[in-house]
Amino acid sequence: ATKDMGKMLGGDEEKDPDAAKKEEERQEALRQAEEERKAKYAKMEAEREVMRQGIRDKYGIKKKEEREAEAQAAMEANSEGSLTRPKKAIPPGCGDEPEEEDESILDTVIKYLPGPLQDMFKK
Repeated sequence: ATKDMGKMLGGDEEKDPDAAKKEEERQEALRQAEEERKAKYAKMEAEREVMRQGIRDKYGIKKKEEREAEAQAAMEANSEGSLTRPKKAIPPGCGDEPEEEDESILDTVIKYLPGPLQDMFKK
């Protein structure tokens, strides 16, 4: 009991001569276990990727990276000879002869006006 009392009071503890060696072995075992775990999960992920690729092939789906690469290649191909930045895409129907649309709207409004006002707008 006196040895334990000395340790509790802050006395010198007995040093284990093999403590450094045991700690090194423990660290090596942890590293090895971590490597085995990583290898196991890498193998599982590879199997999953094979299955995903089979599904993509079956349904004609492209990977996100492939879609982005194709879009980037298309943008570069369009602006290959250009010195300026690529133009922004304009939705269909925007800017297609707006004067005619304005006139048709104006004509529609005129149709609903009384006769004398129609004559004024037609001149």
